[in-house]
Amino acid sequence: MTINNSKETSSRNQNPRITWEGCSVLLDINDGDRVLFSRLTAGSKIKIGNKNCSLQPLIGCPFGSSFQVEVGDDGPFLSRIFPSSEENIVSQITEEIRDNRAIIDNNTAQSLSGEDIEEMQRKGATGDDIVEALIANSATFEKKTAFSQEKYRIKKQKKYAPRVLLRRPFARSICEAYFKKHAEKIGFLRVDTLSLLLSLANVTARSDVLVVDMLGGIITGAVAERLGGTGYVCSAYRGVKPHPINIVQMFNFCDDTCRRIVHSSLAELCSSDGATPLSTEQLEDACDARSQQNEESSSASVIDSVSMDESCNGNIDTVTNVDRSPKLCKSVKAGERAPLEVINAWKENGFSSMIIAAPDLDAWSIGKELLPLLSYSAPFVIYHQYLQPLATCLHNLQIEKMAINLQISEPWLREYQVLPSRTHPHMQMSSFGGFVLSGTRITGGDQLQLH
Repeated sequence: MTINNSKETSSRNQNPRITWEGCSVLLDINDGDRVLFSRLTAGSKIKIGNKNCSLQPLIGCPFGSSFQVEVGDDGPFLSRIFPSSEENIVSQITEEIRDNRAIIDNNTAQSLSGEDIEEMQRKGATGDDIVEALIANSATFEKKTAFSQEKYRIKKQKKYAPRVLLRRPFARSICEAYFKKHAEKIGFLRVDTLSLLLSLANVTARSDVLVVDMLGGIITGAVAERLGGTGYVCSAYRGVKPHPINIVQMFNFCDDTCRRIVHSSLAELCSSDGATPLSTEQLEDACDARSQQNEESSSASVIDSVSMDESCNGNIDTVTNVDRSPKLCKSVKAGERAPLEVINAWKENGFSSMIIAAPDLDAWSIGKELLPLLSYSAPFVIYHQYLQPLATCLHNLQIEKMAINLQISEPWLREYQVLPSRTHPHMQMSSFGGFVLSGTRITGGDQLQLH
């Protein structure tokens, strides 16, 4: 092992609650208005509005820290905000006679003009100073209710003093970020559906989980996170090329966990287990346009800059890295080929559970092919964004008597806004989170398939 590898290994195995150079982070800008991923390096920069700020101040800070954009002699920079300096949210609501019915929004209440704000910025006024000046020069601010005043303050703060929350990438935060901006990249998998998959599959420590992950690696990463460096998660695939699992790189897994993330082809897993190996024609048919697309995406899998706002028009925040030092990318890579002795153990004992998330494949064909690889009484789950493929799969499993406890679940999640005297469901919620087919493998199915 080289010296660079030793440095990277030591950095990846340090305190996971504190950022380090080369780690992946999730940047939450203005309380979820924009969300993006980045790899922290000395040359990484983030663009917020028309300001470019270096991410250097974020290195060595604990996850959960908040930063505010400020302008100094050397230009804009991110300054850390400590809890004592943040505004206190209204915690106790008193009865008020005031209301907003008499307030007329005719754009004349604010006496501070845009030129005045630009002049303040040229003189070095901070964002908080501008917000306080806007409040002081508003003719209707004192007439507003406490709720309206807080909304006004937050609105101006987001514009003139934007804040960045440093979040740790893990299964929930990554899934929420992708679902919010690019749900199609993870097959419209919602966070509650992801947790249901892990629960129904009984993913626990020291489990050997068989996974078919065509959602970019979100399933593989979530399983590996729950295993905690024990057991194995094997990503199975048809054809000759494994499915890309680029999202796994965002989890900041230590080397021990990365070694437990492996892949193997179905032809290799089924070669001497009583099942018929895939023929050459089947392998060639499986390597369709998607395999070619996977190869292209795999070659660009380094997440020096992964923006969740790539497809948004206008308000685009990007992360650029000036220093692309190759030594930051050298480490134990997740998703290596499974060792032969481990594959033989799986053939002999079977996997402890199985998760299939392959929207591009027929649920019944892939389920029938993989089910014999499980040990008896092992749970399995199949995710699909549509109901009909799972209904067909459930019907065929019942006819072939390959599984019991079969059921199709449709997860449903309602988020609530919890604030003083104004707790209610969110006005805009996701009404769809896909469907999940779950069951338990039983003996007898293998013999029925031979007839």
